Formats: sequence, C-alpha cells, structure tokens
Amino acid sequence: MSDQTIPVIVNGAAGKMGKEVVKAVSQAEDMKLIGGVDLNPDRNGQDVGEVAGCGPLEVPILNQLESMLAYATQERQLGVMVDFTHPDSVYDNVRSAIAYGIRPVVGTTGLSPQQLQELAEFADKASTGCLVIPNFSIGMVLLQQAAIQASKYFDHVEIIELHHDQKADAPSGTAIKTAQLLGELGKSYNPPKVNEKEHLAGARGASADEGIRIHSVRLPGLIAHQEILFGSPGELYTLRHDTSDRLCYMPGVLLAIRKVLQLKTLVYGLEKIL
Repeated sequence: MSDQTIPVIVNGAAGKMGKEVVKAVSQAEDMKLIGGVDLNPDRNGQDVGEVAGCGPLEVPILNQLESMLAYATQERQLGVMVDFTHPDSVYDNVRSAIAYGIRPVVGTTGLSPQQLQELAEFADKASTGCLVIPNFSIGMVLLQQAAIQASKYFDHVEIIELHHDQKADAPSGTAIKTAQLLGELGKSYNPPKVNEKEHLAGARGASADEGIRIHSVRLPGLIAHQEILFGSPGELYTLRHDTSDRLCYMPGVLLAIRKVLQLKTLVYGLEKIL
C-alpha cells in the first residue's frame, strides 16, 4: 500500500450502514481499513470483513472506541473515523475523535444545533477537520437544490420523510437540513388561511424553519425516502427521492473521507464539498 493511503476506522461497523462502509473502504485503492468498532458484545473479536459479508480482512471488531482512536494515531497518515452509530452516543464519539486528532465523518443524525456548535468550536480549536453529513446521497443533494429553485415560485411547502422502523430520531436529519436550506432564503412559508386546531397533537407535523411542516413516517419495508410538496392555486409540484439500496450512499462516504483531510474545521452538509 502507498504511504498516502488513508487509515479508516468504522464506528458502528456491524450496523446496516457500517457494513456497507466496511465493504466500500476495503475496496478503495487509496484507503485501508484499520479498525471496526461496535458495542454489540456478540461481535467483539469477530473479523469485520466476515461480519460485513465481504470475506476476511484480518481486522477484528472491538468495543472500545478510545483504544481504536489511540491506535490510529500511530499511523503515518492522518486517520479518519466514519461514524454510523446512535444519536445518544454520536456527540461523545465525535468529540473523542477530534481530541485524538482523528478526522470524523459523521453519518449519524440526531445532533442538536447546540451540540453541532460545540463540536464546531472544538474542531476549530484543534484545527481538525470534521464532516457532518445528514445524507450522503448525491440524488438527495440534487433534490434539495431543486427545492431551492422551486421555492422562488411557491409560498406553500411541506416535507414528508419516510424511514425504516429502526431509525431512532425524528424528524430525519435530512428533512431538518432541507427545511434549513429553504429557511435560509429570506422568506416565510405557509401563510395561514384559517385558524387551525389539532384534535390530535402532532397531526400537522413538526414546525421547522420559517413555517415549514415536517411529517415523519416509520415503517418496516422502507429504507429512506423524502418528498417535498409545493402547492399553489390549481397545481401541486412534488419532488421525491427514494433509496432502494444503501450502496447509493457509498460514493458520498468515500468522497467525504478524502475531503475531510483537507479541512481545519467542522463542515455540515454534503453539498459543501461537492
């Protein structure tokens, strides 16, 4: 392997997304997988490649992130930690990686605005790159850009996001990011026509930036889907993105691993590095 090969740790290596990242990184010529971390005790010590279904890689899964981060600091090249874990642990995971000088690429959603701000300040002080990506799909970025264009002509918009029933946070980070992008355009949406009354709390969804409503659906059989509905008298304009296989995220993950090494601060959103 070249001395320029990027050492990568996958945190959450035995999860659905983690397994795909293991496969993608192990097949990338400019990267080497040096560690897999997963808190499932049944996976401790197992070969990460066997667990991911891509054959033995002679890299065991460990359940101690700090030990793996310390190990990564011994590599000649700057290391990267890809995190697909859980909203309850992602903040501490990212902070630990930055403390060790390991660059985080974060696909786990659920970080609050305050947590993002704290991590950005910590990354700035450490001059360490960090990428927080609510959605690694190129198609989703294109959908969001199309929504920005549509918002110039529509004053009414709502977002529906649909995910599998094992997703722990709602709304999705992608839906929140979409609302933020539309909210940054200097206009408010959905001027009220009537005095609404919810007979069941939450029936009208969550109120996000600038009056945009977000509705969350969780069902088995789904992976990740989002609709943006724009309405005006006499017409409805719908943008939709559907994920049928987690492979669609891997080009974005690999791009983020390469780009994060060039950063000295925290960057939020895939569109910032395309």
